[in-house]
Amino acid sequence: MENTQDELRAHLMKTDEEFRHLAEQHAQYHTQLEALEAKPHLTPEEELEEHRLKKLKLRLKDQMNGIIGRYRAQHVA
Repeated sequence: MENTQDELRAHLMKTDEEFRHLAEQHAQYHTQLEALEAKPHLTPEEELEEHRLKKLKLRLKDQMNGIIGRYRAQHVA
C-alpha cells in the first residue's frame, strides 16, 4: 500500500486515467507559466494570461487532490 504522497501519485498516474489527464494538463500549464515568468517584463495581456494559468493550475491541483482523497477513503484498512 502507498505510504507517501509521491508513491500514491505515482500509483494513480499508472492506474487512474482521469488523474493522469489532470496531471498532464497541470504540467503543461506549469511549463507555460515558467516561460512567462522567465521574461523580464510582461505585457498587460501576458499578466492576464499568467493569472489565468495560475487559476487553472490550482483548479487542476484541487481536482487531483480530490481524487487522492477519494482513493485514500476507499483504501483505508
